Amino acid sequence: MKKLVSVSVAALMALSLSACGSSAASSASTAAAADDSLQKVKDAGELRIGLEGDWQPFSYHDENDNLVGYDVEVAQNVARRLGVKADITEGAWDGLLTGLSTGVYDVVVNGVDVTGKREKTFDFSDPYAYDHIDLVVRKDNDTIKTFEDLKGSTTANSTGSTYAQMGEDYGAKVSNVPTLAETMTLVLNGTVQATINADTSVQDYLNTTGETNLKVVDQSDDVTEYAIPMKKGSDTLRKAINDALQDMRDDGTLKSLSEKYFGADLTEA
Repeated sequence: MKKLVSVSVAALMALSLSACGSSAASSASTAAAADDSLQKVKDAGELRIGLEGDWQPFSYHDENDNLVGYDVEVAQNVARRLGVKADITEGAWDGLLTGLSTGVYDVVVNGVDVTGKREKTFDFSDPYAYDHIDLVVRKDNDTIKTFEDLKGSTTANSTGSTYAQMGEDYGAKVSNVPTLAETMTLVLNGTVQATINADTSVQDYLNTTGETNLKVVDQSDDVTEYAIPMKKGSDTLRKAINDALQDMRDDGTLKSLSEKYFGADLTEA
């Protein structure tokens, strides 16, 4: 009798384990089936892309008012490799990630740097460019020489940007200013004492405007990784975008675009 009970218990345990295995497999299958992020893009025939449109050299309007820039061409190339149209919409930075969360965009291609906080909310592609962060002041400013000197000062940057957060972390009062050109103007006229921005954009601004009354006094040691964010759980779309970026890396497209807009290859860490 004891033997029969033992066998029955073993059988029940086996059935239980089998059931758990089936449940786990079923859950995994359901999760995979639920991720139709890439299929939705293909069915729509377009990749909905959000970017600023006024952050040179990432995205801006040329002398003929054409939307151009590194991010613009990266986005267009990714969409083409996905077999769909690039549907680009311009918007203020502080609304881009909100638009991504609410489904207005499929992706944001706007020099978005990967942070731990953002990774909790979004999935990110592999990095497609690398940069540093500059601290800019007026040429006659001798009081701010490092990021640590920002405590008690005023800076200008877009709300929600890494640069605004950096200013606050160093103790500065940050004014919400949407564009790079406007932040530079506020520094020049003395409304704020400093601004923080990507080295690529700062150098492009100084080179294209010929402005000599501004100076870079400090630069971050950490490397900024630019990647493409999308909604959490977009595994199939992320894989397709990563494949597209790798293809662009392999055939030299990324390097060529980087040299075109940044004057250097910033696609390798």
